[in-house]
Amino acid sequence: MSKYPEYRHEKSRAWFDRALNVIPSGVYGHLGPSEGLFLPLEKWPLISARAEGTYFWDMDGNRYLDFMCAYGPNVLGYGDPDVDAAAMEQLKVGNCTTAPSYKMVECAELLVDTVNCADWAFFMKNGTDATTFSILTARAATGRKKTIFLRGYYHGNQPWAMKADYPGILPEEVANNIVVPWFDLQALETAWDQAKGDVAALIAQPYDHGNFFDNRCATPEYWAAVRKFCTDHGIVLVIDDVRAGFRLDLKGSDHYYGFEADIICFCKALANGYNMSAACGKEFLRAAASSLSYTGSYWMSAEPFAACIAAINKMKALDTPALFRKLGIQLTDGFKEAGKRHGFDLVVSGEPALFYLRIANDDSLMLHQEWVAECVSRGLFITSHHNHFLNAAVTQEDIALAVDIADDAFSVVAERHPELGLIK
Repeated sequence: MSKYPEYRHEKSRAWFDRALNVIPSGVYGHLGPSEGLFLPLEKWPLISARAEGTYFWDMDGNRYLDFMCAYGPNVLGYGDPDVDAAAMEQLKVGNCTTAPSYKMVECAELLVDTVNCADWAFFMKNGTDATTFSILTARAATGRKKTIFLRGYYHGNQPWAMKADYPGILPEEVANNIVVPWFDLQALETAWDQAKGDVAALIAQPYDHGNFFDNRCATPEYWAAVRKFCTDHGIVLVIDDVRAGFRLDLKGSDHYYGFEADIICFCKALANGYNMSAACGKEFLRAAASSLSYTGSYWMSAEPFAACIAAINKMKALDTPALFRKLGIQLTDGFKEAGKRHGFDLVVSGEPALFYLRIANDDSLMLHQEWVAECVSRGLFITSHHNHFLNAAVTQEDIALAVDIADDAFSVVAERHPELGLIK
């Protein structure tokens, strides 16, 4: 018998139905139900009402302990008072103005001072903006066409970063993409030979943190070899730190793994939810970056720069990478022990600050997806397909509550499936 009453979502569903009338798919992308990730649908909140700290509330007033953190932007806690105060103070004096604010300069100086490989910073709004800028810079600098990707990649939703079988993508838009397996150094050399040297960039996440499979951490030895490969062949090494940035190392995830990127891309944790992204690069790429015709109507808005400055300084003061590693290990150890009590083998993979979960009792994700849905419908928001995130507002009480809800959800799924023989 579950001790956590299941949430109901009548008001949230009504708002989603309203959205369907005026927005394609109602809620689009991976945040909506159209991709089939939220099953069964009635277990999930689709529209939120407010958020604070580590929690958000849906339209029915249900509270969720959120370890998705808006898929990453919530790094200090929803509504962090220091970040919000800096942003609001800037908003009073100017935001989107004809000449950019001096806050842009201060923000760039802080990033150059903070990020290990950075000699300069260039600002935009989304992770896709940052990765696209990086590839354009690499092409401009090298005069080459092709880009090497590592299998299972996601670097945004511009055509160059997608797959040929995606709706609306033309084969010629991805004709210069080369995909090689992770951790296969010989495959890189083979790709270089087959491309006859026409490779502008290699773009990769700092480790293999894709969706729907156990994440695989990299090693300093692997990245040292990739760094040498790129240097030897004049290839621009781009690290997509949009997801992991500032969660593993405030100097950049390349620094965490002991090497230097040529360009590193940030977004999610940059400003605690204020809309901005950045690419930071090495001196030898400054002229190529300057040559691009690449901008946007709101890319120089001052409010996010003020928020970014406050967020980075607070992350430094809290040493958030160390905090997230500690909390991630504590939380996932609790989840694993709760699973064992009910006969479940819960596999935890990836870096603790961005942990990935999978129930390994069957070969599919169906049992795992069922457990996740029971967690969500009791107030613990996790996901069945994506890595998870920590934020600095997480307390010991939050950890205890998360483990208790997870335990309760395990018990519900075990009772529902006597054929599995989980309950002794």
